[in-house]
Amino acid sequence: MVIIVETKSRIPLAKPKLGVAGKTGLWRLEKPIIDNNKCVRCYLCEIYCPANVVRVERDSGAIIDYDYCKGCGICANVCPVGAIRMIKEGD
Repeated sequence: MVIIVETKSRIPLAKPKLGVAGKTGLWRLEKPIIDNNKCVRCYLCEIYCPANVVRVERDSGAIIDYDYCKGCGICANVCPVGAIRMIKEGD
């Protein structure tokens, strides 16, 4: 049985987009720096990033969107070759 409900107004459903809450990387204390010469393209940093701001390109290596990176350091902790290190913000 299918029930069809008609309404006069539509409730918009939205998927969260990057930046819905604004640029959230402004308050971080440390930021990750990637040495793409060491990067082996394992994609672990991209997979484990809770903010979904790390992208690994096959040719160029890992790229971080610092506007939204919160500096949690998970990417540096999961990197098996030590290609990512955390530095103090502003250095």
